[in-house]
Amino acid sequence: MKLQLVATCLFGLEKQLGEEIDALGLSRIETMDGRVIFLGEPEDIPRANIGLRCAERVLIRLGCFPATDFTALFEGTKSLPWENWIGKDDAFPVKGHAIKSKLFSVPDCQKIVKKAVVDRLGIKYGIQWFPETGVKYQIEFFLFKDMAHLMIDTSGVSLHKRGYRPEAGVAPLRETLAAAMALTARPREDILFWDPMCGSGTIAIEAALILSNRAPGLGRTFAAESFPAIPQAAWQTARESAEAAIRKDASFEIWASDLDESMLDLTYENALRAGVEEHFNIFSADVRSIQKPDRRGSIVCNPPYGERLLTPAEVEDLYRAMGRNLSAFSPWQIYIITSHPDFEKLYGAKADKVRRLYNGMIPCNLYQYFKPKG
Repeated sequence: MKLQLVATCLFGLEKQLGEEIDALGLSRIETMDGRVIFLGEPEDIPRANIGLRCAERVLIRLGCFPATDFTALFEGTKSLPWENWIGKDDAFPVKGHAIKSKLFSVPDCQKIVKKAVVDRLGIKYGIQWFPETGVKYQIEFFLFKDMAHLMIDTSGVSLHKRGYRPEAGVAPLRETLAAAMALTARPREDILFWDPMCGSGTIAIEAALILSNRAPGLGRTFAAESFPAIPQAAWQTARESAEAAIRKDASFEIWASDLDESMLDLTYENALRAGVEEHFNIFSADVRSIQKPDRRGSIVCNPPYGERLLTPAEVEDLYRAMGRNLSAFSPWQIYIITSHPDFEKLYGAKADKVRRLYNGMIPCNLYQYFKPKG
């Protein structure tokens, strides 16, 4: 049974997410801001949830149709085969959002979608009241430019919550964004990967997961594990395949350092939970005075933006000091994410490439320095 599946992501990660979907052997059919639509079988839902590093959720798209008024939204929703998934005792709450559409009231749209699904299932099952005590099927609608996308969430808790980070620092970086930054730096076994402002270790841990080919979702569960239409054997097979793919003989080193020594124990505990602690060298250091080791390497970091950590003036002084010190690291490659609009000026060097990303709701740039000086 071919399904249309939707993988959502933070804005700016669509290209990397699409490449991950390709690597799973699945066919993309459409890319939008913050989501990639692709084709798959029910058995591909476990593979996608367990294996995608840059995705926030994996959803089943039951249909897509024009909806410029509530009647169109109701009739379009009612026409979809909800009974293929939702049983007469199952729960089916509704949530969603609307962008650039005539239908912009989310609460009103929720009521319309819910009523349409109830009407459809009521006719199919010959009942008027639903106890909603069984399996939970979270229905999501997405209205974009007057097109309604109706979906069922298979992930449950967002995929960025891998399970290795029950606690984080004051200004944590989402795991999916950290994975995208690490992927951009193209980590390799023979190149030292160093985050000199590691906080709770998220960037470094995601790099280690990539280098050891450890699937990000191996340590957690998913909503669709309770869906009868997806065989339990598919989840077992997906997990066994992911376990078998781990490179247990991988030989690489990750450095994670921070000036705040209270973060170092947290980094180790998170790396331990992620199963990658053996590759870590965790130590206290100040990014303003670190020295380049006599080997090839890359620096990837998420310094304070002046919003939750440090004052704006302190952040600007930090960026200047970073620029002066890290200039001595050439020909190392350096990747720095920040929301500060004058970063390059403060850092003292124009980036070789700048990539627009979002850290949660904060617009940021990933400044990439990969060309040797001179």
